[in-house]
Amino acid sequence: MPPIFKALASIAAWVLFIFGLLALLTAFVRIFRGGPSLGLMWAYFGSAITSLFLSVVTMKLRKSLE
Repeated sequence: MPPIFKALASIAAWVLFIFGLLALLTAFVRIFRGGPSLGLMWAYFGSAITSLFLSVVTMKLRKSLE
């Protein structure tokens, strides 16, 4: 495989990882500040967990490109 695919997979994994951490942080901040609705917090947690899971999957795929 050309190295550009490995580079794009690395960039995608980092973006997903950072987005997941920020969503998780936002969910915790909204809980401790008394956010508007519990459903919104569950949405943040769901998107954070999904994003972190997809970043792991992306890194596994990147390893298989080698």
